[in-house]
Amino acid sequence: MAKFRAERVAQEILRDVNDILQRKVRDPRVEGVTITDVDVTGDLQQATIYYTVLSDNESDRNDAKTGLEKAKGLIRSEIGSRLQIYKTPEIYFTYDESIAYGNRIDELINQLHREEK
Repeated sequence: MAKFRAERVAQEILRDVNDILQRKVRDPRVEGVTITDVDVTGDLQQATIYYTVLSDNESDRNDAKTGLEKAKGLIRSEIGSRLQIYKTPEIYFTYDESIAYGNRIDELINQLHREEK
């Protein structure tokens, strides 16, 4: 039962964080940030928010991480006011490597197809 509630809360946090980043956060470092997934622990005490950046530069990733860490308090307080739960989860931001991994696999498959021809 707790698993389903954690999944629902994770989806709400995903939707709310995207909205907060677009409307409330004015930091230019987080303009190109996309939230890809949210994992919430079963007791709803911690939420890991996975994000990606449009650029492949390491400096842009670091800037986005810094901007998100700076806006963490605002994001958490906004989530707390929007969600109807007893305690607002502690937020942790993690860069989502799955997009780059998928791009690398696509590149390798395309390379194999070119070598076949």
